[in-house]
Amino acid sequence: MNFAKINGLKLSYSIFGTGFPVIFIHGYGAKKEIWKTQIVDISKKFQAITFDLRGTGESDRPNIPYTMKMLAEDVKGLIDFIGVRKVHLIGRSFGGMIAQHFVLQYPEKVEKLILIATNFGRIDTDWVEIPKKGRLEEIETIKHNPLKAFKQKSRWVFHVKFRKEMEANPDKKFFDIFSMEDLIRESTINPSRPQDVINQAEAMKTHYTLERLYEIKNETLLIAASHDRQTPVSVMAEMHRRILNSELKVINEAGHFMTLSRASEVNEIILNFLKN
Repeated sequence: MNFAKINGLKLSYSIFGTGFPVIFIHGYGAKKEIWKTQIVDISKKFQAITFDLRGTGESDRPNIPYTMKMLAEDVKGLIDFIGVRKVHLIGRSFGGMIAQHFVLQYPEKVEKLILIATNFGRIDTDWVEIPKKGRLEEIETIKHNPLKAFKQKSRWVFHVKFRKEMEANPDKKFFDIFSMEDLIRESTINPSRPQDVINQAEAMKTHYTLERLYEIKNETLLIAASHDRQTPVSVMAEMHRRILNSELKVINEAGHFMTLSRASEVNEIILNFLKN
């Protein structure tokens, strides 16, 4: 693990493998470790770079409201700090929102763009209250009952079939990488604090790209999940319609966290897109 000093703060990052750099941006209140199922395959062909956003994991957590511009500038600072000129950029959910702002601001820094289970936001900011409330409740529950917190979240982020399989075999290693027990344990390490979740939610309030998606000229891959309760396929289909040089793939029988539950399929789609 390394620290990049940028924009007056320290960002924790990790590098795996060698080759053309691929930067991964994680979701709301998540951490860089969420990408472990991707790193295994993608670092065999590329240099995979994961990092903790400000306000998460081992990165600094300044107690100020964040904006999308601020978070996109952190990505720019990390790229400059590592010393690469151009990257493939992958963002999921909240990370996909940041990736949109980054590519709109710095199109020349992005070779290919991958947006996973993400959206274009709304002009009104009421929509942010639902994920914020959910994350605040999760933080509180993790303190005294991590298993309960995980099971509650699972209903939102996994397809019912995968959820039942995990709960029936909590120590089963999926893809030889993680078990339900591993995910629960990870949720208790460097957890988000209420103020971190609130500060990141402020950034979401500054996210609305619908009218600008046509400006994205970079080759783009959109990956949606058939049973995503947070980002319906219809939202990503609309993004696909507006991003001219894009393709849309839908993972069947999958939820918002298909990067974990359907890792092999997701990784194959990513690698095929990046190699072509």
